[in-house]
Amino acid sequence: MISRSVGFSAAAAAALLAMDATAFAQGANPVYRNKQIRMVIASGAGGGYDAYARILSRYLEKYIPGNPTIVNQNMPGASGMQAMNWAYAAAPKDGTVILATYNALLAEPLYGNPAVQYDTLKFEMIGSYSKQQNICVTWHTSPIKTIKHAQEREVIVSSTGATGNSATMPKILNAVLGTKFKLVLGYGTTEARLAVERGEAEGICGLSWSTLKASNPDWVQNKRINILVQTGAKPQADLPDVPVLLDLVANADDKKVVSFLSFPEEMGRPFVMPPGTPKAMVEAVRQGFDAALKDAQLKEESDKQMLEVDPVSGPEMERILNDAYALPKDLIKRAAQLSGVETK
Repeated sequence: MISRSVGFSAAAAAALLAMDATAFAQGANPVYRNKQIRMVIASGAGGGYDAYARILSRYLEKYIPGNPTIVNQNMPGASGMQAMNWAYAAAPKDGTVILATYNALLAEPLYGNPAVQYDTLKFEMIGSYSKQQNICVTWHTSPIKTIKHAQEREVIVSSTGATGNSATMPKILNAVLGTKFKLVLGYGTTEARLAVERGEAEGICGLSWSTLKASNPDWVQNKRINILVQTGAKPQADLPDVPVLLDLVANADDKKVVSFLSFPEEMGRPFVMPPGTPKAMVEAVRQGFDAALKDAQLKEESDKQMLEVDPVSGPEMERILNDAYALPKDLIKRAAQLSGVETK
């Protein structure tokens, strides 16, 4: 009798959970019932941002109250700037557009980029799928195993262009920690990594840890790199013992500059909605976003594609952006100089 009662209770609990999930998806006032949302992706098809957006779309349909259909639309151009400008000025403001954009574009207005035709703080922040913190590494055969070692002698690192992450991160490390990284510019993204494998360079800085795990899994699985330091506000879950750059910086102003330069990485794969989108719709999409990123099937699908799930909520994105935009202009100018950006 007891076993039957327990079995019945378990079945009843499962049924109640199913009912709760349905009620959650439909909502008391489902503003998205019978509606369609465009997921506009500020990159071409096939890249990392595209992959994240398309997975998210499939699960948002399930979790946004009212269960709208979501269609994906790529809008590449000007490194994502075209889509950002469109979403700000021309996109419908009726809740039918979500933009998957580049994290660096959220900082561009601070540098006075003349191509910018938007105010970042007026966008509605939905959330980020994962962070995109960077690391600085040397090859496993190198005697440079720590940042302290890199302060003691010159370390040649491969890089793409003068303003790419692989150039700006070593310049920042040299400026705030006194390291002795020497840049060799002109490599393509893949070639910069091959240069390390071939011994043309001793290391490379400014690599996205989440991207590296997908693009060069052998480096990670077979421990072929020494990870010297990571950016971000706190250690990434699978790099608990790697020092965080922010913790190594002693000067108070330098610490503010480093934190500022790292803020886009804290919102690695951001999703926003156009300014003026009705608040009820923004909240519905935020609710769906937070729930979707907790879905076990989304996590499983992401893992299969080696896409990291480390979400940031919409309100947390707003806090990060407000803090960054409150930085004094003289420190923003210094941050721009360190990263090789010309301010206007």
